[in-house]
Amino acid sequence: MTTTINLEATVDTWLQAYGETDAAARTALIEQVWAPEGVLVDPPFTGTGHAEIAALAGAAQGQFPGHTFRRTSELDAHHDLARYTWELVGPDGTVAVAGTDVVLVGGDGKLQYVAGFFGEPAARAA
Repeated sequence: MTTTINLEATVDTWLQAYGETDAAARTALIEQVWAPEGVLVDPPFTGTGHAEIAALAGAAQGQFPGHTFRRTSELDAHHDLARYTWELVGPDGTVAVAGTDVVLVGGDGKLQYVAGFFGEPAARAA
């Protein structure tokens, strides 16, 4: 697995790409950190490959104009897996949504699979 420092840069670049409004710059960032056959799975959508992932990021920006993603936790990583928390933040600093991503990283350090979850899990019933 890649080092935690490299993985942090990869994750942070991915979150930067998700908030990038320029389509060409967004695609370049995605190509930098995602495997060509990478898969993004979030509650409302799924995308495979650079073009679909870039399109999904663009669609999210259409829903939340001016918003950016920021990582809110350290990475918790072992083997080829990691998780972290994030927020989608509006131009005024308001958090629109927060969640957790679980990622699978390839031997080359690129993202192969990212599964996003919104919010915190519900408390277990007694």
